[in-house]
Amino acid sequence: MNQITTFSLLAKTVSGLEETLALELQDLGAEEVRILSRAVSFKGDHRLMYATNYGCRTALRVLKPVLVFEINEQQDLYDMIRDFPWENYLDLNGSLAVDAVISYTVFTNSQYVAQKTKDAIVDRMRDKSGQRPSVDLDNPDLRINVHLYKDLCTVSLDSSGSTLNKRGYRQSTGLAPINEVLAAGLIRLSGWNLQMPLLDPMCGSGTFLTEAAMMLRQIPAGHFRQNYGFMKWKDFDPELWNQVRAEADSKIISSGVPLFGMDRASRAIQSATDNMLGIHLEDAVQFSQVNFEESIPPSAEGMIITNPPYDERLKLDDSLAFYKMIGNTLKRKYTGWEAWIISGDLQSVKFIGLKPSRKIPVFNGPIECRFLRFTLH
Repeated sequence: MNQITTFSLLAKTVSGLEETLALELQDLGAEEVRILSRAVSFKGDHRLMYATNYGCRTALRVLKPVLVFEINEQQDLYDMIRDFPWENYLDLNGSLAVDAVISYTVFTNSQYVAQKTKDAIVDRMRDKSGQRPSVDLDNPDLRINVHLYKDLCTVSLDSSGSTLNKRGYRQSTGLAPINEVLAAGLIRLSGWNLQMPLLDPMCGSGTFLTEAAMMLRQIPAGHFRQNYGFMKWKDFDPELWNQVRAEADSKIISSGVPLFGMDRASRAIQSATDNMLGIHLEDAVQFSQVNFEESIPPSAEGMIITNPPYDERLKLDDSLAFYKMIGNTLKRKYTGWEAWIISGDLQSVKFIGLKPSRKIPVFNGPIECRFLRFTLH
């Protein structure tokens, strides 16, 4: 197998993190990087595909397109996919799963598109051999992604398997934990330089702090994860995969600036502590159970990054008073600090009473949010 051969790849991400992802891919050596909506296309070889899955903090999936065609009527989907040599990618006794995303197309139901794709693949392989692969939605040998936009259909192999935000470090979660990919992307968007102390005063299960600790110690995003989709591909190269991991792991360091986590709930602090213990990073973060308004800044200056609860996800008795408290505490106690707050409560957040110097639109799941910077002189 020629590892130098390059091919097209597509990394999917959270809306608002496209440019951040593009920079990460360039740092990993990607070529022909192009920013799309919630995705970045690029070119690379097998080494880069493995490295992107293992090291990229802001990618949700890494797809390898294998078939692109135009659809004029619904039957074209079945015919074109049935004509493709799936036996080159999947054993007869293997398993598959199909995900479909559609927009502005002749189809109205993405599940129907996934079903027709599966039917076409199974029919082809049964007709050729008398045997048929099975369907395994949770842990297939080959996960296939169908993307239909207007009359253009792109069929890709999903090299990631389960989404890459599933890092493998969560021992326990609190209520409404932030997506790991979004957390890592927001830290990068904040411009945190790895030199100043970082505080999350409403840390929940500690996702921001875990991602920050991994950045600080140069631990690859996938270091604690065991499985990837490409491991079951026919052309999987275990030797190359081990090289990619060893090269990335060789950069891990054992110390860095202090990180701090606070939360008023003892359960949250316990959850965050458990997560750090599970990956042997308990020395990276100092946790304390305290209400933000009663907190004492752990240093003269630093950066706050936090995801305070908002009504869409966690009910507040009085969200206006809550955000006023955040603003008052920042003004009274945290002069010399820079604060970044993500919120989906776009009305209540105005009651912080400070003028944000930056407003970055991002999505936390389906919730439209703003990532706001407050410089506290």
